[in-house]
Amino acid sequence: SELILKPMETEEEIRGKAYVHWKSWQESYPGLVDAEYLQRLTLERCEEMAFRWPEGIWVAKLDGQVVGFAACGPAREDPGAGEVYAIYVLEAYQHWKIGWRLMQLCLEELRRCERVFIWVLEGNEKAIRFYERTGFARDGAERVLTLGTPVKALRMAREGKE
Repeated sequence: SELILKPMETEEEIRGKAYVHWKSWQESYPGLVDAEYLQRLTLERCEEMAFRWPEGIWVAKLDGQVVGFAACGPAREDPGAGEVYAIYVLEAYQHWKIGWRLMQLCLEELRRCERVFIWVLEGNEKAIRFYERTGFARDGAERVLTLGTPVKALRMAREGKE
């Protein structure tokens, strides 16, 4: 099967991205995020968000099905830096290097930035290890997010590509 990485464009791709967003949270965050919050994050809510903010998103498609996506752009707290806002791959496809390919694509998009940030939930060891393998390291910055209950997010950074 051929993996295609492309900008998200069609309604079908937007729905596919929403499914990956929803399913990834259900797969990855039990135990890290309040169960009630996860229950409230329905597929419908993810679709609503996907249609409301369709810009700057890349989808990974395998045999026409969206199995992952990534979003990147200027860093929220430092417009001179870049940020990978989200990178999700369905659990069933996590050992196919799809996340790695999406990350390379984001880093390529952000290649003019001197630094690139990504935020990760504390305790999400799988994601932290993946980010470390792609060149990120914790830089000490932290923030508390309220996802039903407070959870800590850690910032990881890497020097830009060029």
